Amino acid sequence: MTNLTASELNYMVFRYLQESGFLHTAFNFGHEADIQREANIDPTSVPPGALVTFVQSGIQYLEMKANLKIDDSDIADDFVFVKPFDLLNMNVEELKQNIEKNRVLQAAMNLQSLRKGKEREDSEIVGKGKEKIDDDVNYKLNESVAFGGLEPMHFAPSSTLQPWVRYRGVRSRDVLALEGHSAEVFACAWSPAGLVLASGSGDSTARIWRISDRSNSTSAINRLASMHVLRHFEARSKEKRKGVLTLDWNFDGTLLATGSHAGVTRIWHASGEMKSILMKHDGPIFSVKWNKKGDCVLTGGFDRSGVVWDINTNKLIQQFDFHSGSILDVDWRTNRTFATGSTDTLIYVCKIGESQPVKRISGHKDQVNCVKWDPSCMLLASCSDDTTAKIWRMEQHMPVHDFKDHDKEVYTITWSPTGPATNNPNKKLLLASASLDSTVKLWDVSSGGLFGSLNGHRDAVYCLAFSPNGEYLATGSEDRLMNIWSVKDGMIVKTYFCKGSVSQVCWNKEGNKIAYGTRKNSVCISDFRM
Repeated sequence: MTNLTASELNYMVFRYLQESGFLHTAFNFGHEADIQREANIDPTSVPPGALVTFVQSGIQYLEMKANLKIDDSDIADDFVFVKPFDLLNMNVEELKQNIEKNRVLQAAMNLQSLRKGKEREDSEIVGKGKEKIDDDVNYKLNESVAFGGLEPMHFAPSSTLQPWVRYRGVRSRDVLALEGHSAEVFACAWSPAGLVLASGSGDSTARIWRISDRSNSTSAINRLASMHVLRHFEARSKEKRKGVLTLDWNFDGTLLATGSHAGVTRIWHASGEMKSILMKHDGPIFSVKWNKKGDCVLTGGFDRSGVVWDINTNKLIQQFDFHSGSILDVDWRTNRTFATGSTDTLIYVCKIGESQPVKRISGHKDQVNCVKWDPSCMLLASCSDDTTAKIWRMEQHMPVHDFKDHDKEVYTITWSPTGPATNNPNKKLLLASASLDSTVKLWDVSSGGLFGSLNGHRDAVYCLAFSPNGEYLATGSEDRLMNIWSVKDGMIVKTYFCKGSVSQVCWNKEGNKIAYGTRKNSVCISDFRM
């Protein structure tokens, strides 16, 4: 067997750094490794990309070994490609066991699919046009490979194995996967009262999940006390095949507001019973928010209008039609004033009863994706496709701070629950921004400087949320990762590998559970312990 010497490996790393443009790093590395003397290699004899080719060949070799049958007699017919993370964390035998179990699982799933197809055929023969709608939910608790201990994958007797959920440094019983939605999960939010979670999906339903706090239970069914399905296609037939895009709980968790793709706002009791249907928008509702008092709901949508509803009478209070583009986000400042951000690049601050905006804010050069008042309601933050996030004061026309460190569109922002008017008054107030450039930035509001850049994602970041104490930040990305960061030092403390890209993430009031929705129809709840 030919062995690669340390000097030869160092030379390939040196060449890789040079070819990648890291010239300063390559120079330092070459000097410290004494490349010219130790390697003694003719540079013209090493083709470009040698290190990448070498690593790729090693991956292919490991894949071939992992796909050998248990007795190593032959390559299995259904060759399975191995993920890079698996190669880094498992030896060949563990890879082989993982592949074999996935084959067994896939065979079982295929058999189940064939049986379901046969049942449908039999049903059609018995009576065409007779449709059976099954509302039973298959609750699944993932039992998966624990990255910390490299435990073998196994089947849980009371649940179905989820091969797509893997996590680092987390016990299997700390992750609860709630299955039931049949389309992308757009929104999820914890109720202010207890372990009650609401989720909204493209399957034209919202769901209210009540979770028991029996964290020692190994069964998802035992940890799920109840679930209510909130259907959204009674009022307008076109709501079928559309979705619930946004939702929000009132201050005490007794009522839930949902906004649908068809432009209908609904108010629900926490028990799952519908209270009212509010119809005014002509097109999708992108944002719905309760005021602090809980007597009004504000909605903004595709039809460029912002609408305020009186929840006690279920009547329209006022419609605001100042924007020339769709309203993408709304946020209350007080019980009577609020801000709206639009695709027309403008932000308006409006007041109930006033026929004209209280303030018109211009400064962004592309659509405004998100607007958020700080905890004291003195500062307004906004972010845009123009790659910037900005902070505004009501008495000033120019932004107080203009943050320009992102390279692509800034998708969303959130304030830390710290500083004045919070439960953490002695901690620094921060603004977090998430971008399609795969980074999250933390901004020091007092100085206007960059507090830190979080660079652990490999694709667009769609959502983020601070823990209630402000010490941690959860982020979700297109790369199917949900990361939890320490705000103090910018380090990732936990990483969750999800079924699909993460569309929403939120903490419960106590800060010991995190919920996150994915674009592959699932909602997960993770217990958070440090």
